[in-house]
Amino acid sequence: MAPRSGVRNYRFSFDFYITPGVQLLVIANFAVFFLQLFIHYFRGAFPEHQFEMWFGLVPSGVIPGLRVWQPLTYLFLHSVDNVWHILVNMLMLWMFGRELELVWGRNRFLRYYFLTGVGAGILNVIVRTVPTLWGKPAYDIPTIGASGAIFGIMIACAILFPDRRVFLFPIPIALRLRTVVAIMAALTFLGTFGLGDDKVSHLCHLGGMLIGYLYLRRDSYLFRLRNEVSDWKYQRNRKKFDVYINKHKGEPPSRPDRWVN
Repeated sequence: MAPRSGVRNYRFSFDFYITPGVQLLVIANFAVFFLQLFIHYFRGAFPEHQFEMWFGLVPSGVIPGLRVWQPLTYLFLHSVDNVWHILVNMLMLWMFGRELELVWGRNRFLRYYFLTGVGAGILNVIVRTVPTLWGKPAYDIPTIGASGAIFGIMIACAILFPDRRVFLFPIPIALRLRTVVAIMAALTFLGTFGLGDDKVSHLCHLGGMLIGYLYLRRDSYLFRLRNEVSDWKYQRNRKKFDVYINKHKGEPPSRPDRWVN
């Protein structure tokens, strides 16, 4: 039977609720998570641990082990013993990442995601490696999870949408987004001193926020530096001009026989 004229067909789609870049990241994270589950349950806990040692972020593996891929690959690994690890991370990625991608577009959003995630990983490696210069043992505990990049996304949302109202569970009060991110930043900073759960890499969280903030504010710093240099050049030229004027103040402007009409 042919459809009646005037009746419009609608196609239901989730494209409005999840953007392409976020969708790609969520699929990749869950694909790696299921691979970890497969290794853990069919090969054993030790092979799964070895998988994390190869593709998680291990400072002693990156320096001097030259596993240079780890600051990137650790973003896609999550704990198989705690499914909430990946669920919470993907929920935060969907909630905040979607807002950024709608404003920036897919390519810029993905560049920012990997910039903050990889940057947080590199900072983690540097901070964990510095104590070895004073004879401390190398840090060989793998760090896994996308939290560094997600905290970078959150600081970007706080800068772009500071007054947006959100609820911080279980507090039934709508708070400004910049307030929520500031609270999380403070808790993360305290966590770097050992306050809180030792299994949480607060250093990566703080690194992601720091990299994201510096990246987004880089233009203001460059403009300020450019203006300060311009002001310095102006003041220097002004002093030279004043010295020249004071030196030739008593001389006539020119000889009358050299005037040209």
